[in-house]
Amino acid sequence: MAQLGKRNLLPIVRAAQPGLYLDGGPHGEILLPAKYIPAGAVPGGKLEVFVYRDSEDRLVATTEKPYATVGECACLRVVGVNPRIGGVFLDWGLGKDLLLPAREQDGPLNPGDWVVVQVVLDEKTDRLIASARLSRRLDQTPPPYHEGESVHLLVASKSPLGYNLIINHAHRGLVYNNDIPRPLKVGAVVEGYVRQVRPDGKIDLALGRAGYRRVASAAEQIMEKLKAADGRLPYHDGSLPEEIRDAFGLSKKAFKQAIGALYRDRQIRIEADGIHLVPPSEQ
Repeated sequence: MAQLGKRNLLPIVRAAQPGLYLDGGPHGEILLPAKYIPAGAVPGGKLEVFVYRDSEDRLVATTEKPYATVGECACLRVVGVNPRIGGVFLDWGLGKDLLLPAREQDGPLNPGDWVVVQVVLDEKTDRLIASARLSRRLDQTPPPYHEGESVHLLVASKSPLGYNLIINHAHRGLVYNNDIPRPLKVGAVVEGYVRQVRPDGKIDLALGRAGYRRVASAAEQIMEKLKAADGRLPYHDGSLPEEIRDAFGLSKKAFKQAIGALYRDRQIRIEADGIHLVPPSEQ
């Protein structure tokens, strides 16, 4: 059965002048226009297609791939405005743009702006639309994540504490400023891990490798730089966060965790003028 707003593997029923007709199950036959027909596609075979509604409210198929399907989030560019209804149109990778209705906007938008949205199936019209009202669209049930779990992250917005990120297109989480080695760009997709799920359901996140793996990676980086600098670097616990970021690309918190681990392993000394390699004979 064809699912609206999703990619489907559908049987090819017949060919006609407009294109190929696919078996949509209870939806009946769905047209794949001729311009989207790939080489070798014939009746009796199957095609992976995306199903949506055209301007006349008919179900149609395309072999184009949208930037997001139903339930997924993406950062999309505003390409047009409809003054009559107050909505804006977004480029989502298909020939037909995606409508972001006025009721689903979280602030004024103009052509050229970028906005983080979720693709949803509008219950009133059974059409695909975008929503920037993520607070009410994202999953409100208790998150099922565990500490250290690898997750897909989309940077949604900047906050005084850090950055709000969308986890697996479903939940909202936060990465704190002191855990970010460099500023993030809203709309960027980044690798991340769950640091903890709080009792109130809020989720703290970490970028890059989490826990010991993240500390170990930072420690290896610091050791390489120490060896290249003849065993001394002018950085320590009292160095400014900006200095740490410039020198290592690490947050100060990650730097302190790494040098703490190296100090405990007797690989470095931490002194007033910086960190020093400990010779193997003294380890």
